[in-house]
Amino acid sequence: MIVKDEFLAKLRRFFALNLYEVKIWTALLSRGVATAGELSDIANVPRSRSYDVLESLEKKGFAITKLGKPIKYIAVPPAEVVERVKKNLKEDSDSRIKRLEELKGTEVIGELNSLHTQGIELVEPADLSGSLRGRHNLYNHIELTIRGAEESVTMMTTEEGLMRKVEGLKPVFEKLKKRGVKIRIAAPLTKESMEAAKELQGIAEVRNTDTKGRFIIVDGKELIFMVLDDKEVHPTYDVGIWVNTPFFANAMETMFESNWKAMKPLKN
Repeated sequence: MIVKDEFLAKLRRFFALNLYEVKIWTALLSRGVATAGELSDIANVPRSRSYDVLESLEKKGFAITKLGKPIKYIAVPPAEVVERVKKNLKEDSDSRIKRLEELKGTEVIGELNSLHTQGIELVEPADLSGSLRGRHNLYNHIELTIRGAEESVTMMTTEEGLMRKVEGLKPVFEKLKKRGVKIRIAAPLTKESMEAAKELQGIAEVRNTDTKGRFIIVDGKELIFMVLDDKEVHPTYDVGIWVNTPFFANAMETMFESNWKAMKPLKN
């Protein structure tokens, strides 16, 4: 049996199997029922490893042990395997989430927070900065940063950026609003972005701007700014810079303030 390496690599990614597992599994699928020795020969896997591999595949729901001598293994239909893998992943994920939830309020979190607080006290302000690569990482850090806002969140973004932020961050904005945090967003209000802007009415103040820019200021202390035009870069290669510096953030907010007054509010 010849199976292309590219196909085996895809199966490893999709089903989280190691190389021996995916070779034995595809060999078993090609036979339907086979012994460990037969599968070892077909898949070119050391016979001494084939029993361990088949035991692992059985536990994961890819194979069934057939009673009798010699011991044979039956392939589970691929569609059923997919359902079993989905179920196992969900159960594992739920279990991990439960364990993490149980950590809240425990002494473990207290000790971790204590370590972090002590560490931050030793860090120079200039060191509290970092580069963020990929839009997924960018939005994760944006959410983390604005979630801790106490007074204000100031944003300038593109029309696509406004739609992304409404889709991904609206629940965070709503919580900030309830805490009394002032949220201001400047973005091009086009036909495409207008609906997204309307969803923020009563939550944030949105005004129209033709200025191109992508940055976020939190409490006049922290600043995240994107260095590339989101129309010209793939999300995977988007880049942002995060800095924790009141001096720079305040300067940016002052410049934003002077332009904010000239921007047209959403209602107009």
